[in-house]
Amino acid sequence: MTNGTAFFKFCPHCGSQDFEYNNNFKFNCHICDFVLYHNIAAAVAIVFTYEDKVLFTVRNAEPDKGKLDLPGGFIDPGETAEEAACREIKEEIGLDILPQALKYVTTSPNNYLYKNVAYRTMDIFYECELASNNISITAEEEIKDLIWIKRNQIDLDAIGFVSIKKVIQERYLLE
Repeated sequence: MTNGTAFFKFCPHCGSQDFEYNNNFKFNCHICDFVLYHNIAAAVAIVFTYEDKVLFTVRNAEPDKGKLDLPGGFIDPGETAEEAACREIKEEIGLDILPQALKYVTTSPNNYLYKNVAYRTMDIFYECELASNNISITAEEEIKDLIWIKRNQIDLDAIGFVSIKKVIQERYLLE
């Protein structure tokens, strides 16, 4: 390996150790010319609001275990971002939300370090206003707790992912 921090020790095609892994993005074997691009993964995050509060989850798994997060997750192949958001909401907190209830907010790049592999993601943010703050956890392996936090009391340092910190700070934090 001549460049980068590969999670590969051998070329997956020919087994050679003579390769480059540039910028955690492009794997190129010098022997068989195998190329693999580690492209951006798409993910969704949902900002649930109720009155002057935002719903945060407390992560129950790495990365950022114990830190604040938003409900959401990776988009599966063949899904739209809205379908993924509705699926993730159902899986994590048991709510049936229609895509029409989601209001697009913005996108933000993120780094997701999982088992020593750095996944670069593009997080797509939606907002959904709720009529009640009565929510429960349905994915206890992923979520330790649900916390409603008033916008003027959000602690950015308690939030795990840089994309979520950025969006909360720019769009939801009241000082």
